[in-house]
Amino acid sequence: MAKNFYITTPIYYPSAKPHMGHAYSSIIADFFARFKRIDGFNVNFLTGTDEHGLKIQRAAEEAGVETLKFCDQISQTFRDLSKTLNLTNTDFIRTTEKRHKESVQYLWKELEKNDEIYLSKYSGWYSVSDEAFYNDNEIETVDGRKQAISSKSNVEWVNEESYFFRLSKWEKPLLKYYEDNPNFILPMSKKKEVISFVKNGLKDLSVSRKSFSWGVKVPDNNDHVIYVWLDALTNYLSALNYPNSSDKLYKNFWPADIHLIGKDILRFHAVYWPAFLMASKIPLPKKIYGHGWILSGDEKMSKSKGNILDPLEIIKKYGLDPLRYYLIKEVSFGNDGNISQERLEDCLNSDLANNFGNLCQRVTIFTKKNCDGKIPKNIKFKENDLKILDNFNANLKILRDKIDNQDLNFYISFIVKSMFETNKYFNDQEPWNKKDDLTRLNTIVYTTLEIIRKLSFLLYPIIPSTALKVLNIFDIKENEIKLSTLTNHLFLKGNLDINIIDILFKKVEK
Repeated sequence: MAKNFYITTPIYYPSAKPHMGHAYSSIIADFFARFKRIDGFNVNFLTGTDEHGLKIQRAAEEAGVETLKFCDQISQTFRDLSKTLNLTNTDFIRTTEKRHKESVQYLWKELEKNDEIYLSKYSGWYSVSDEAFYNDNEIETVDGRKQAISSKSNVEWVNEESYFFRLSKWEKPLLKYYEDNPNFILPMSKKKEVISFVKNGLKDLSVSRKSFSWGVKVPDNNDHVIYVWLDALTNYLSALNYPNSSDKLYKNFWPADIHLIGKDILRFHAVYWPAFLMASKIPLPKKIYGHGWILSGDEKMSKSKGNILDPLEIIKKYGLDPLRYYLIKEVSFGNDGNISQERLEDCLNSDLANNFGNLCQRVTIFTKKNCDGKIPKNIKFKENDLKILDNFNANLKILRDKIDNQDLNFYISFIVKSMFETNKYFNDQEPWNKKDDLTRLNTIVYTTLEIIRKLSFLLYPIIPSTALKVLNIFDIKENEIKLSTLTNHLFLKGNLDINIIDILFKKVEK
């Protein structure tokens, strides 16, 4: 049976240029995609841009550019960011695409057919920035202006004709689903917030607007455009050619294994989206994970606050792989995290340059000088060799389980500890003092080289470019990286030439 894995990022609003929060979501998703791929899964990895709604329309007007042209320009910056971040996404969806519009309108008709949508009038608070409606108890007045308590975004009073989705009908089914599927919403702290929100009572949801025109038209009523969240969330289906249930993409990849999102849009994904799907008789995704924010100081980054951190500037200064490593290691997944230049430099110097980079270089140089530049052939493992090699075999299942539960902290801690132990092993075994016992010298060198291979396989989802440079020592190509081989202590073939590599990471002088 084929092993398929479908992971999605949020689709990003192209109302402004990308920031570190976008980069974080994308890098984390890419980590999971790469891990699953080298673990034998057929991976579908989706990202893209959400291009409809009043916020986009106003941003285009402010820029003095026709709306679609504005979306084309900004969306391209996100497509370019995917390349800059070295993402392995298999698709990039735009909500202005024909395939998406057709899926959204079909879903609307399904909801109408099932009597889940009705026409009425909406009066209430609306945030253009959040593309969200808020109740009176979710609003506060600050300096004479109304804003949402949760996001601090300005809200305005809206009074217009609207189609409504019967969200209130799904309150009990949603609560039962959360109870029956305890890992549907993660982390647990966010799940509790969602359950509390639903238990407080769900009101029917406005799912169309008449006050602006930039969006997917409601079938048979072009005066209305479909409200942005019913439109946007459908991207996860439209990328699989929904409603063509016989399509290979849809059959192989729906339901999605995980929607990876920021915690600020958890309500839409964990309440509205499953309700839309239940009402349409479509299977629900397996998991929704709301990760924390990347903070600038103590605040969430936003265009209005002028505190946006540009990932491109950090990449230009330190390189992509150090940024990827830092974000995965130092930001506790599921929690908010700060970008600290000092901590990033510490990670680069300590973990990457001193611990891993120095290990790879000194071992390959030693091999070149003392083993004729070849992987040693005549070896005989002792207990301490097997102990450090078996560490990977013993933890492979645990690592897989931890990744399936999005425990990145365990994964990266295992790697850092293994790097430290490998350096210690090589130092303690003192191969430079074993020149009168070539079998022992060969075994120490072989064991260390084999651990470097294993470490590089595990590091590949985190720092892929660097991992591939290291694997070039052994002429191992990207398509040969398979986690299942971590259990093989004799993967490297003796007597094969090794390649010397350049310095992997330049230390930052402080």
